[in-house]
Amino acid sequence: MAASTAGLLGFYLLFSAVPLYATTGGAGGLGAGAVTGVMMLATVVAELAVPWSLSRFGYRAVMGLGLALLGLPALLLPLSAGLGWVLGISALRGAGLGVLVVTGTALTAELVPAERRGEGLGVYGVAVGIPSVLGLPLGLWASDALGHTPVFVVAGLVPLAGLPAVLGLPAKRPVRDPGGVVVSGELIKLATVFAAATVATGVMVTFLPLAGSPELASVALLIQSLATPAARWLAGRHGDRHGSAGLLKPGVLACALGVGLQFWTGGPVAVVAGMALFGAGLGVLQNATLALMFERGEAARVSTLWNLAFDAGMGAGAMGFGLVLGYTGYPTGFAIVAALMAATLPLTRLRAVAYVRRPR
Repeated sequence: MAASTAGLLGFYLLFSAVPLYATTGGAGGLGAGAVTGVMMLATVVAELAVPWSLSRFGYRAVMGLGLALLGLPALLLPLSAGLGWVLGISALRGAGLGVLVVTGTALTAELVPAERRGEGLGVYGVAVGIPSVLGLPLGLWASDALGHTPVFVVAGLVPLAGLPAVLGLPAKRPVRDPGGVVVSGELIKLATVFAAATVATGVMVTFLPLAGSPELASVALLIQSLATPAARWLAGRHGDRHGSAGLLKPGVLACALGVGLQFWTGGPVAVVAGMALFGAGLGVLQNATLALMFERGEAARVSTLWNLAFDAGMGAGAMGFGLVLGYTGYPTGFAIVAALMAATLPLTRLRAVAYVRRPR
């Protein structure tokens, strides 16, 4: 948790600040969007390579590589605001993010006893959720108040400060599941359910401030960001005692209803309550889908598939909603996203597998 939190705090400090920095070098809106796009593309590509890297070099070395890629390139950003330079740095940092999130999730699943896995993943989820709550607003504020260079230096040093924690990690390689994947199709079903939730997340984070009052959207998104890790932890505790499969339908319904309430973009009660409900449903689905996937597959590959659904879903949501927005408008567009979320309900029916029940 220490290593992952350090890396993600460095990442989120610059998530919105770097595109803004690129505009000072003449990139314009298209260039600013390209910075985020290139970074997330590099994240997805790197995630695909992590299972092989873990089997070859082990968790400790790969986790250290992820922190180094997040930290060292950030220290080079002050050298130039040119778009090509910023894109290259963003690609390296995106690769570091992909390495870090897959490795951290997989190692957590292997270190935590099976009967406590749900809660362990929930605690880990709370830890890695804190950097986004702190880093996003702090990075933008500090860039405006102090300038970009101090923020880049701090964001580069924070991931590197996590390297001592890596030294305490076991130099082990992923444990291979001799039984293999029980039902590979069910892994795809679970990843699809989770991807639908992350598509909705990409839409909400990107377009809710544009649909109505930015101040109201800021409050609603803050509440959502607080509700998600809390629900993720509670879902883990419940899943250890009763299994996680029963949480899928409530999670999907909460997400769908929360997004559907955004139809009333001008209503403070609907917007805030909807995002609180959406945040809770998202946290439940984060834990439940991940725990159920770990019951059905090998840790490194499951972590890769789950994180791919996370990152690709958010990107697809933001881009896809932007394409249809001109035809639907915000209220109808949000209603369509809610309907797409609800359409995944049939995928929540899974074949039962044995899990280790946590004693009371």
